[in-house]
Amino acid sequence: MKLVTYTYSGKSQLGILQNNSIWPTHELHKELPDNMLAFLQGGAPLMALAKNLDSQLKNNPNLVEPIGVSAVTLEAPIPNPTSCRDGYAFRQHVAAARRNRGVPMIEEFDQYPIFYFTNHNAIQGPGEINCMPDHFQKLDFELEIAVVIGKKGRNIKASEADEYIAGYMIMNDMSARTLQMEEMLLNLGPAKGKDFSTVIGPYFVTPDELEFHKIPAKPGHTGNNHNLTMKCWVNGKLVSEGNVGDMDWTFAEIIERCAYGVDILPGDVIGSGTVGTGCFLELNGTGLLNDKNYIPQWLQDGDVVEMEIDGLGRLSNTIKKVDSAFSLLQIKKNKPQ
Repeated sequence: MKLVTYTYSGKSQLGILQNNSIWPTHELHKELPDNMLAFLQGGAPLMALAKNLDSQLKNNPNLVEPIGVSAVTLEAPIPNPTSCRDGYAFRQHVAAARRNRGVPMIEEFDQYPIFYFTNHNAIQGPGEINCMPDHFQKLDFELEIAVVIGKKGRNIKASEADEYIAGYMIMNDMSARTLQMEEMLLNLGPAKGKDFSTVIGPYFVTPDELEFHKIPAKPGHTGNNHNLTMKCWVNGKLVSEGNVGDMDWTFAEIIERCAYGVDILPGDVIGSGTVGTGCFLELNGTGLLNDKNYIPQWLQDGDVVEMEIDGLGRLSNTIKKVDSAFSLLQIKKNKPQ
């Protein structure tokens, strides 16, 4: 089943998506909420009800009059997640980024998965991404996949953690690299380099839709993995290509760590971290390592970023510069003159 959050006639609503048609959940059944968070908090009974209706619609699309996708504005599938974490699951990305900086691979990467919290109030869906002038100091995309938690849990074993996944989405973990690298010199963060925008969408896909794509986890790891091609284009040019199946740490293992000593909740979003080649920071580093005349690329005002993952759709955003003279990079104490 595919679910979307969309604006229609000035109202944000939840709907079931099939092909290019949307059926409002609250019109399909009175027990179904019209927003994603309430739907997820309703747990297994509401999920089962929605899936049953999804099956019925395949045979009887006129059960309720649908709305064409072209008539709505798609939002983030979960516009107000309860939290947003981002992992570090792809060894290829971590190793390449460190090689490009001339530093060795971190041994601890293979011991446990890590994550950071980002701003769950800065979640966005398809459309424009507003960026301050400082953000354009090495503005970057990050190609990722994300999961949404569907039930409350604590101290969850990796062997059971996939049961807590309600759905999957594309994620673009936007990054302002100059802000990020500046603050991380103090061994804390990332924060201001990340908290202005995290993009998810265009829709939410339940795990059963990806069953055909399941593959074994990498040796020594626990949990589901999927053979899903990941791609990113900037202004129509393919700049990144990878595969979800290249994840070293599985979502099950990441969830095990997230839920250690704390509750995870329905509506929590957890990203995978960047796939190998999945950002300009890595691509630029590799390019300069191989060719001293390589010209680094960063996102600019007006750029169109499109991401696609097999089975999860295509997420499109346009970068827009906010006209402002305010600069956080200029606010520093005891700055050399």
